[in-house]
Amino acid sequence: MANATQTIANEIAKVLSGNDIYNTYRPQYKYLLESYLGGDEYRKAGHLQRYQTESPQEYNSRLRTTPLPNHCQSVVSVYTSFLFREGVYRELGNIENDPAYHDFMKDADYEGRDINHFMEDVATWASVFGHAYVIVAKPDIGANTRADEVAAGVRPYLSMLTPQYVLDWEYSRDATGKYQLDYFKYIEEVNGSVTTVKEWTNDTIKTSIVDEENNSINDIIVEENGMGKIPVVICYNRRSSVRGIGVSDLADIADLQKFIYNAMSEVDQSIRLNTHPSLVKTKDTNAGIGAGSVIQMEDNLDGALKPYLLEFTGASVSSIYEAINNAIDTIDKIANTGAVRATESRQMSGYAIETEFQLLNSRLSQKANSIQLAEEGIWRLWAEYMGYEHECYIKYPMSFNIRDHYNDLDFYMKALVAGVPSETYKREVYKNIADIVVGDADDFDAMKAEIDKQAEFESHEMYNPNTGEAITASTMEQHLQLQAQGFTHTPPNIQ
Repeated sequence: MANATQTIANEIAKVLSGNDIYNTYRPQYKYLLESYLGGDEYRKAGHLQRYQTESPQEYNSRLRTTPLPNHCQSVVSVYTSFLFREGVYRELGNIENDPAYHDFMKDADYEGRDINHFMEDVATWASVFGHAYVIVAKPDIGANTRADEVAAGVRPYLSMLTPQYVLDWEYSRDATGKYQLDYFKYIEEVNGSVTTVKEWTNDTIKTSIVDEENNSINDIIVEENGMGKIPVVICYNRRSSVRGIGVSDLADIADLQKFIYNAMSEVDQSIRLNTHPSLVKTKDTNAGIGAGSVIQMEDNLDGALKPYLLEFTGASVSSIYEAINNAIDTIDKIANTGAVRATESRQMSGYAIETEFQLLNSRLSQKANSIQLAEEGIWRLWAEYMGYEHECYIKYPMSFNIRDHYNDLDFYMKALVAGVPSETYKREVYKNIADIVVGDADDFDAMKAEIDKQAEFESHEMYNPNTGEAITASTMEQHLQLQAQGFTHTPPNIQ
């Protein structure tokens, strides 16, 4: 019986085991997830450094009173908001005529997320962990024809996996030299002590349901892999030197956030010690608590043993805040987000701001390219599942209009009053000002046409049809106002 129990335990351990790369990166994935989520997850993880003589009650009190400025989440949100602020262009050929396509676009994962929101989540978690996985699957109901599948509402759907759930994988080169996935094992679901693990090969799909609490394998299901390949797409944030592993945006930022978190605790402690210093007294001296409290000493107490306050000699609050601000500046330099995450005006030259925007634009373009490649892979598998030729063209925005509007507007306003004797020059400056202020308006092209028309305007006389009064219209605006009042270009024949 003991041998049987040990055998089952070994089988369970084997099912839930990860490869060496997974085991190496697993602690880092946990740290990155905690840093991104913040809140109780971060507090419970023990990232607040414990003092040597600190009691558990004192440590828990510091945990409750120390705020976490979540820079990891802020940086990722900045990236995602820029990447998906504009639409994605998709040209999918014959797929667009399939009713299943429209259902898929509205609900890509059978959980209510449309394809755009699904890809936004993929990009977010790829930014956090360095990469994310997308499984493209289609239920096998044993249908003989596509018509039977349509009648049953069967179509491909997407599932996203983050790296901490992918336990094992293997690659090999095919005859053309291209790498392909030969083995893929991941945790599909965790329900209490019961864990469902799936293992894909090019031929089979194996599902194991493991109950760790009861030390049992509840079920093992092996199905045929009708695709003949593993339908998994990896979306990289940035590729690393290790195949299948990406580079997280938060790798260095998480450590700086941890430093800021601990520094915020020091600020709190410094304020408390400055305003409420420690009192040194003998055991028998009775001291009250709070402002104006009474201290009762023994009559025969030695004068050298009188109570006294300990002076706080630690770092000043201002110096701690200076260190925190330096850490925040470093985060913005690493992430190239200094100009868009700033909460106060910074003294930066126009060239420095432009350079920072270019660096951010370059980073965003690289991210957009990775997401585009991943979605192309998704649609390639979708087409194969549904029996279509791959005719998909996906285009994500690769250039991002990142501008310092206030700086640009100030520049053009100064250019306008520079006294350059050229109407063409003024007209182009006016267009640039309009672009900054209302460039996203639907009728912006009409506004530019009005500016051009205004530049071609010639002064002329307009006449009151009732009195014959003549007024010179010097601008298009004045012309339109007079026209609205009934003025005409022809002098009236008044007797």
